[in-house]
Amino acid sequence: MKKIATLLLVLSSLIGWGQKVQNIALTPPMGWNSWNTFGTEINEQLVMDMADAFVDLGLRDAGYEYLVLDDGWMAKERDEDNNLVADPNKFPNGMKKVVDYVHARRLKFGIYNCAGNKTCAGYPGSRSFEYQDAKRYAQWGVDFLKYDWCNTENLNAKGAYETMRDALYATGRPILFSICEWGDHEPWKWGEEMGHMWRVTGDIINCWDCTVGHGTWSSLGVWPIVKLRKDIRQYAGPGHWNDFDMMEVGNGMSAAEDRVHFSLWAMLASPLIMGNDLRSAAQETIEILTNEEVIAVNQDSLGIQAYCHSDEGDMEIWAKPLANGEWALAFVNMAKKDIQINYDWNKHPVKDDLSSRALELNKNIYKIRDLYHHKDLGNTQSFLKSNIKGHDVLMLRLEPNNK
Repeated sequence: MKKIATLLLVLSSLIGWGQKVQNIALTPPMGWNSWNTFGTEINEQLVMDMADAFVDLGLRDAGYEYLVLDDGWMAKERDEDNNLVADPNKFPNGMKKVVDYVHARRLKFGIYNCAGNKTCAGYPGSRSFEYQDAKRYAQWGVDFLKYDWCNTENLNAKGAYETMRDALYATGRPILFSICEWGDHEPWKWGEEMGHMWRVTGDIINCWDCTVGHGTWSSLGVWPIVKLRKDIRQYAGPGHWNDFDMMEVGNGMSAAEDRVHFSLWAMLASPLIMGNDLRSAAQETIEILTNEEVIAVNQDSLGIQAYCHSDEGDMEIWAKPLANGEWALAFVNMAKKDIQINYDWNKHPVKDDLSSRALELNKNIYKIRDLYHHKDLGNTQSFLKSNIKGHDVLMLRLEPNNK
């Protein structure tokens, strides 16, 4: 009878959760994660500083809402009841205090753990403690869980993430579930059943086009990540997203390369998770991250991931269908030298076979909007003429005249 009662409780929780989560991640999640810049060197003051920066820099108003602590927040051992404990040196007032601080600024709080016995940095993982840990997070008021894949010998990926999904469901608290198993087990094929977003690559690193080896694995620059996965765009959509990793905007690339990086993540409908130190961010970095016109492309209600429309060596053109018959296009200069374009819209039909949408030039004249210079560039009756700097982007929004 006890087993039946437990099963009924879980089923009840699942039904209740289904009603509650219908509004989670209908557009790609936006926020900040500590790992890219700080690794395990995180603490209470950092969380409060970042929460304040969300507000002071206009990031919250631009749509960023999740402040996520990555690996290294917990003590090296569980307590006598096997509960996870925040590191008392890093978080002397406990985790609930920082969660409340974040919530008081009308933001949401995220936390990290791992499906294995230990996290990637060697802290206690959730293996065999999924329900206990999920309950702990709910008690603290956590809104987001990033769940990693280190030290997972003999575990089945889909099964492990299903267990934690059910544990989160059982708490009754809506918690965004971020699957982070690096794309090794094709999570795009099963992730929608388990969570709201899933990593499709290994870890990002702050470079334009490089691969940095770490022995058994490698970090990837912006373009290796963009090019790594083929034919997975059909798996992205409202409530379930291909995650191309936290962003490196503001972490050492040029401003032009940062614009390309931000533009591609927006076009790919990837979660926009910042990874820089907001306290020392340059004004140009903040302007990129808070560009509402680019963010609007990422947050478009259709949730269709962009495709590479044209790859002609030094120039790549990416296209993304938007709601109301609109389109976003990103002309990326892959070369270090400037490129002049004189683009004839009629010679380059834009059609997305996945969504069966097309740029209907025979029916409409499209107004062209430059999303970084915030100005109109005429319409599709004329050639598109522009100079694109090296490693920079011309990002456009096309609006039909029948709106």
